[in-house]
Amino acid sequence: MPWQERTVMLERQEFVAFVRQEGANMAALCRQFGISRKTGYKWLRRAREGETVFADHSRRPHTSPGITPPAVEAAVLAERAKHPPWGGRKLHHALARQGMVQPPAPSTITAILRRHGQLSASPPPRAFVRFEHAAPNDLWQLDFMGPRDLPDGQVHPLTLLDDHSRFSLLVAACGDQQLGTVKAQLTQVFAHYGLPRAILCDNGSPWAPAGEVGLTRLEAWWLRLGIEPWHGRVYHPQTQGKVERFHGTIAAEVFGQRTFPDLAAAQAAFDAFRACYNHDRPHEALDDGVPLGRYHPSSRPFPETVPEIVYGPDDAVRIVTVHGSIQWQHRRVFVSRGLVGEPVGVRPTTEDGLWHVYYCQRQVATIDRRQQDEV
Repeated sequence: MPWQERTVMLERQEFVAFVRQEGANMAALCRQFGISRKTGYKWLRRAREGETVFADHSRRPHTSPGITPPAVEAAVLAERAKHPPWGGRKLHHALARQGMVQPPAPSTITAILRRHGQLSASPPPRAFVRFEHAAPNDLWQLDFMGPRDLPDGQVHPLTLLDDHSRFSLLVAACGDQQLGTVKAQLTQVFAHYGLPRAILCDNGSPWAPAGEVGLTRLEAWWLRLGIEPWHGRVYHPQTQGKVERFHGTIAAEVFGQRTFPDLAAAQAAFDAFRACYNHDRPHEALDDGVPLGRYHPSSRPFPETVPEIVYGPDDAVRIVTVHGSIQWQHRRVFVSRGLVGEPVGVRPTTEDGLWHVYYCQRQVATIDRRQQDEV
């Protein structure tokens, strides 16, 4: 499995965008990006001077009050060639962001595309605007896209999306869907962007316990980091509507009719797509802005070591055995197979014979000695 490589151009674009945001802390951002303050100020100065921090953009003018000038029409077709799934609205805002003084109206661009035979008979329906969380890093959506065949194996695209901004935090070409693979990718994301308050995922492996009660090892790791694991309703993929739509965009704009010879080639295509998606691709749900304009890194840094678990003075601490159980009053009580070797706190309730079992701040089991059929 190749590690996801971030290009220098992408690093600089994100750094400059973040440092320009209101209230940005230059020193903190330099630490987060692993650079000196001198280097940070150099990137910012180069951006202000219009040098090589950002990719070259088209500056083709559009001043004719009548028909679209040939140069402008050529710019529209060139942008469409780079992004075949984009329609008139996205192309209009993309050209404006690139510096075109008066880009054609979306309807004019649609007419240009139709005149050149680049539109299907019926455009896809516009998606409705979904609920979003109030701030960046309140919730991230995590999922595997359906695997795609390679000449020797498969690629499993792993995606991570910020719910508020639609900022793509990760598109990784993975060779499998195993815990170790996911954890390694998330470690890189946490180190670069900080920690979210919660992560939403479906009920599949490796983030859900596959029909069992309790937690997975991945969820246990998140809880130790202060991240709340959330799961969508079973058989209701619309719960993760943003990441599902994101997968549709990847299918259209990355895969399309293309295949890749190996994981490294797929990752290179993912990196290019992610840079475009975050920096250049207009998003209708963001008033045709781009995700980078609404995202900033989390104020909660990724710790070098996982914090110790501290339980209250009334909690009885037990270690989960290899069977996923604890010993309580001479009985074995199942807690979770994902917590083997981890400490849990047995907390008394106001009712005699009833205890709640906690892992960090999450209740994971109940012990009820009032029931005669207790295992």
